[in-house]
Amino acid sequence: MRTLIKSTLFLLFMLPMSFFAQNTVSGNVSENATGLPLPGVNVIVKGTSNGTTTDFDGNYTIQNVANEDVLIFSFLGFVSQEIPYQGQSTIDVLLDEDAASLDEVVLIGYGATSEQDATGAVEKISSEQFNQGAVVAPEQLIAGKSAGVQVTPGGGAPGQGGTIRIRGGSSLSASNDPLIVVDGVPLDQRGVSGSRNALNSINPNEIEDFTVLKDAAATSIYGSRASNGVILITTKKGKKDTPFQFTYDVKTSIGNINDKVNVLSADEFRNLITNTPGTDPSLLGTANTDWQDQIYQTSVGAIHNLTATQGKGDFYYRLNFNQTAETGVLTGDYYERNAFNISLNQDLFDNKLKLTLTSKNSLDKNKFANQGAIGAAVAMDPTQAIYDDSLPFGGFFEFSRVSGGRVTQQNLAIRNPVALLEQTTDNNQTKRSITNLNAEYKFHFLPELKAVVNAGFDYAEARGDKFTPLIAASNTTNIDQFTKYDNFNRNLLLDTYLNYQKEVDFLATEVDLTAGHSYQEFFSYSDVFGTEQDRTVDFPVNVNRNSLESYFARASFDINDKYLISASIRADGSSRVAPQNRWGYFPAASIGWKLHNEAFLEDSKIVSKLKIRGGYGETGNYEIGANYGYLGLYTPSQGGASYQFGNTFVSTLRPEEYDENLKWESLINYNAGIDFGFFSNRLSGSVDAYYRETEDLIATVPVPAGANLSDQLLTNVGTTVSRGIEVGLSGDIVRSEDFNWTLGYNIAFQELEITQLTLGDDPNFFIPQGGISGGVGNNIQLWKEGYDPTTFFVFRQVYNEAGQPIEGAYVDVNGDNQITESDRQPYKKATPDYFMGLTNTMNYKNFDFSFTFRGSFGNYIYNNTQSANGFVESGTNTPSNYYSNFNSNVLDSGFIDSQFFSDYYLEAADFVKLDNVSIGYSIPGEKVDFRASLTASNVLTITDYEGLDPEVFGGIDNNFYPRSRRFVLGLNFAF
Repeated sequence: MRTLIKSTLFLLFMLPMSFFAQNTVSGNVSENATGLPLPGVNVIVKGTSNGTTTDFDGNYTIQNVANEDVLIFSFLGFVSQEIPYQGQSTIDVLLDEDAASLDEVVLIGYGATSEQDATGAVEKISSEQFNQGAVVAPEQLIAGKSAGVQVTPGGGAPGQGGTIRIRGGSSLSASNDPLIVVDGVPLDQRGVSGSRNALNSINPNEIEDFTVLKDAAATSIYGSRASNGVILITTKKGKKDTPFQFTYDVKTSIGNINDKVNVLSADEFRNLITNTPGTDPSLLGTANTDWQDQIYQTSVGAIHNLTATQGKGDFYYRLNFNQTAETGVLTGDYYERNAFNISLNQDLFDNKLKLTLTSKNSLDKNKFANQGAIGAAVAMDPTQAIYDDSLPFGGFFEFSRVSGGRVTQQNLAIRNPVALLEQTTDNNQTKRSITNLNAEYKFHFLPELKAVVNAGFDYAEARGDKFTPLIAASNTTNIDQFTKYDNFNRNLLLDTYLNYQKEVDFLATEVDLTAGHSYQEFFSYSDVFGTEQDRTVDFPVNVNRNSLESYFARASFDINDKYLISASIRADGSSRVAPQNRWGYFPAASIGWKLHNEAFLEDSKIVSKLKIRGGYGETGNYEIGANYGYLGLYTPSQGGASYQFGNTFVSTLRPEEYDENLKWESLINYNAGIDFGFFSNRLSGSVDAYYRETEDLIATVPVPAGANLSDQLLTNVGTTVSRGIEVGLSGDIVRSEDFNWTLGYNIAFQELEITQLTLGDDPNFFIPQGGISGGVGNNIQLWKEGYDPTTFFVFRQVYNEAGQPIEGAYVDVNGDNQITESDRQPYKKATPDYFMGLTNTMNYKNFDFSFTFRGSFGNYIYNNTQSANGFVESGTNTPSNYYSNFNSNVLDSGFIDSQFFSDYYLEAADFVKLDNVSIGYSIPGEKVDFRASLTASNVLTITDYEGLDPEVFGGIDNNFYPRSRRFVLGLNFAF
């Protein structure tokens, strides 16, 4: 009996081996059409989390596979395969391209379409195309990547954001920033108070793609906020049926400034002062100080990303933690971001209900360096020492005087730039969360119909403090100066809409219908407590609340896979606009013709894609500058505007000017385009031409005395017209198993003109713009009918035979034999005639190499660093006993007095920049994939401009925070 039991137990262990044996399977996955290996293919045991991915050569190994298991091979753009395991040790797989997924899906606002069915000017920029390196500000990922999209970096401060312009903008006083929509949540276009950049809460590492909507046919579905274009940002999410993967990515960077403002050295300065009549050389010091060297440092930074992702059945997720820290090249400048990003997806009821939760949460910490040190370092006397313990300024040298028997600072003198950095503390902390829950339900009784609900919020909370002690010479009061502030912004969103998609066979037409409702509410609060002049003040709390209610609809038809028709309309009602103007209606219509599907081209060996399209649309500009510009408001006074009753000071209330008929700007846009692809799309691209007219333009204009509560009024007053051509090209120069080479190029030509600016008929009316340093209230630009809004307003300089400028000699434009203000003319502009981008990507086996060039042409810049400090009187004719340094240009011009309005200081700002160079090497492994990369940014600038950098937004170069040249080492580990 015992023997029988033992034998039975032995058989029980042996017999199921065919069922429970755990085996290892390996093989290769390649593309069926070309035979090329496919890296990154997901291989997973169906119904489990046991899986792996193919390496660079398409090889894989998966363990713990039992008989009757099913292996799933899946890869984006290819048809998935399911292969039962029946004891094979090797399984090689050929995957076929998925024709349905080859036509890339692009977002269009409240929905999506395929690339070949888009009728508007829409461009998708995926993560594979992004600029590489230690990118902190998300917009820098797409600089130079899209025709008509100009991203101008800000200064070199850590975490500094850039300025985005789509087709040059369309407004004057209102905002020209595009509407940014993150995972379906439109962000508040006013930004986040206290933040260096409103987009910094979005981790660039977690962005999947940008979709840029350029023309009104594409943007009008966003109505009153879409005149300056729309950018849709999609963040990364988990994927179905993918094994658990953990990734650690680290980037360390180091940077230094490329150049300094050219000023006189200490010896040159002594020589000029000594040889200038009427000066007192005894006021000079004995030191030789390069003040710019003293305020700049080597910048260092590190970016860490830890990511976990998995897809198990109908639940898939992605979790990311990001830590970014970077010092600025200006001593004391510091930025830090700690961010946690969550993406959770759950499919229910046989995929009829899809739930998506995304949440981007960040904590930004800033230490702001006193940027006044930049201008001070340029102007400070280089013969003076940094420190002087004999003076009462905390050990620093400062220009001083004796007043009332004690030593005090000279109030108007240049401040010690090192002291400005070390004696001012300015800290900020910003918390932000952008979260939304999206529910998409396909009706069981009508699967072509789905309902979508998107509920989201964007909450930001900022706190900060600034302190300047009494001993600091920059503090000209009798008490310590401090400011403490609390701000928060809340943005709530609820979108609901229905979408119906159906192929009507008897009409050979695909129908796509959308209709819905949107409600968004904005609330902001700010409270400031601090000192003002010589007293402590609790400033009035500022509260603002407004809401936007909208209804929208869109209908699209694809007839016979050849002819495209699309139309949309949106109605927006805003509490920021007067009741009689509250509702705006924004229609759009567009058509397209897919010629490549016509009989005469469908079998072409050359033409693989050819589509022409055209569209018309109307949009608005919601950011009109005034929160409630149509209401009569009273503002609590600040400063010394108060009445004294005994020992009590009572602030006054000041009535503000208003226009009860104020309304948002509106834009009409026409667009025509062609999309093409040749030789299986190895060469592809698009060309767009547009015409835009902005009406009811917002501007601050003079009004007759007594007509309102001020002699300046923000009102609807004019129009602008812009037109342009955009070209985008992409070419696969080489396609092979070991070597691939792709080039992308884009160029945009643009023109913007003010066509009406006044309610009257004065042809000479203009509004001064473009404040400059030097003098009081000086402006170097103007708004005037017939000119670009960035046009300069200058005298035309006269030169001698040697090419030297003759001081005070200008062209007598009107011929009256005298130089007056009427001889000052509109001349040149800061807006480029055209700008371009060139991107190169190469892959050779495990190596990859990429770079990006950007260029801008036809624009000019006003060199205010020269004009403010480039004449002898600027440094010698001071109100007290001190001298300030000169720009080295004074040796060339020889100017004694200021020539602020001379076109001598206008310089061509054409440039070509090698903006980003990256080389990387990947090492695939059985358990860990490794990649190392080296990136350099701001590598090379080719320009004739004499200043630090020709890329200055607005065209006025004045104490610009220099951008650093950075080198970045990146390491990536995928487990």
